[in-house]
Amino acid sequence: MAMQFANVWERVSDTVGDNIALINGDNELSWSQLDVKAAKIATILEEYGLKSDSKVGIYLHNSNEYLEAQYGVFKIEGVPINVNYRYKENELIYLLDNADAEAVFFQGCYSERIKAIKDQLPKIKVYIQIDDGTEPLMEGAIDYESSISSSKEQKRFDRTEENIYMLYTGGTTGMPKGVMYKHGGFIPSMLKTAFAMGFEVPEDISDLEKIVKSAKENDSLSVSLPACPLMHGTGMWLGAFLPMFSGGTVVTISDLGLNPKKVWKEVVKNKVNSLVIVGDAFAKPLLDELKEAKSSSNEYDISSLRAMISSGVMWSSEIKDGLLELHDMTLFDAMGSSEGGMGSAVSNREMPAKTAKFALNPGVIVLSDDGKEVEPGSEEMGKIGTSGLVPEGYFKDEKKSAETFKEINGVRYSFPGDYATINEDGTINLLGRGSNCINTAGEKVYPEEVEEAVKKHPNVYDCLVVGLKDEKFGQRVVALASLETAGSLEEGELIDFTREQLSGYKLPKQVLFVDEVMRAPNGKANYKWAKEEAENKLG
Repeated sequence: MAMQFANVWERVSDTVGDNIALINGDNELSWSQLDVKAAKIATILEEYGLKSDSKVGIYLHNSNEYLEAQYGVFKIEGVPINVNYRYKENELIYLLDNADAEAVFFQGCYSERIKAIKDQLPKIKVYIQIDDGTEPLMEGAIDYESSISSSKEQKRFDRTEENIYMLYTGGTTGMPKGVMYKHGGFIPSMLKTAFAMGFEVPEDISDLEKIVKSAKENDSLSVSLPACPLMHGTGMWLGAFLPMFSGGTVVTISDLGLNPKKVWKEVVKNKVNSLVIVGDAFAKPLLDELKEAKSSSNEYDISSLRAMISSGVMWSSEIKDGLLELHDMTLFDAMGSSEGGMGSAVSNREMPAKTAKFALNPGVIVLSDDGKEVEPGSEEMGKIGTSGLVPEGYFKDEKKSAETFKEINGVRYSFPGDYATINEDGTINLLGRGSNCINTAGEKVYPEEVEEAVKKHPNVYDCLVVGLKDEKFGQRVVALASLETAGSLEEGELIDFTREQLSGYKLPKQVLFVDEVMRAPNGKANYKWAKEEAENKLG
């Protein structure tokens, strides 16, 4: 049987049956119930004319319904499209039209937004509304639960691993792009990631069945809580796909934004053993809540938690150390993008953490701008290229695909645009995305490096760094920082602090203090906001 999402999960369902697959608040769904629900969703989609390769928008918050709908789409060999719930009308039109979406699952609270744009989306054959208690059923839409109740289950069949899985990624610049993978390449790669985190790697679906069965018998099935949005790769891939491939449980919180109290309460309630986050933007508030609970003698019982997993942005050593001081666990810090994994760092109480220092994944190279491999210990910076799991390309963008995915010496690589230096021991120091690079007096400065230096100050809560036009330097380095306590730090004091860590040309020329550093829901830097805020403040 082919390595296709629905094929895999059907086999998992047959193996663990009554075990809980999904939890959202008080709503629990067993693996058998999940499979039945997904099979009925598949029938609904087929009745509206959707078939293999049909694209389906998933415009939902973290929820059981998100993962049910996605599974149903995979059952028809369709392609689920992750829709950012923060998008405005014009962004939604672009995404759904670009993806050639033929159906949309949407949260009831977004019915007015959908109603306003549906006439501009002639390709969509059916709108399926999830009742969240906010709005009545939109005219022309069908109700999610009632449609499922009246539907028959799709009959199972052996699907092909040539099916496309696609994740739309906005990155830091440009319009969102659909990154395409074949199921047959993507799933084994995810299973290898699971191995790096202590799970066995199956050779095929039959082998997977044996591993899942053994985990069930030993009561060692994963219970995962993605604290970040499922609409992004980190939340979905590490927070949902990994536990689901191994017959585990996914716990979701539907609240928008991070609620540290609720996260820890869910960890305690459901005995979560794997918590998925995105760098300091999630880790720091979670750490602060643990500290606050301890100081008030109201500690959370997080004894079940074995691992915290982060990907996508830097996770500072100071925050890692703080978490490990309070709880003995393993911290997995994966550095990569939707276009490919680059490196990883593992830390625990015996292995101290280091900010932005990662062991290169197998098949990763670092090339200078003139195309030569960077020598370890040379301090030369280069662009990271990853082999192994390389996407098929970007949907409807051959030009960008050719720029990003290149063959070198017979090996296909992905070059998403991240820069790094290589240490003598072969580890990499991640510098950041080239598109955000600041060119000041002929020197390249990567914002992430400066941000981490600024955030080491004990009174700094968060920071973003941008380059602004400057007559003397071309661009000058400007930091926007939020503080633990307002007014507790002067600009000059903070610049002097970074001077101890960075070369002179990398130092912020100005520091602007803000009430809150704005980030995307997935914790990634919002450099567009930072630049506009800096320009507005400075006139």
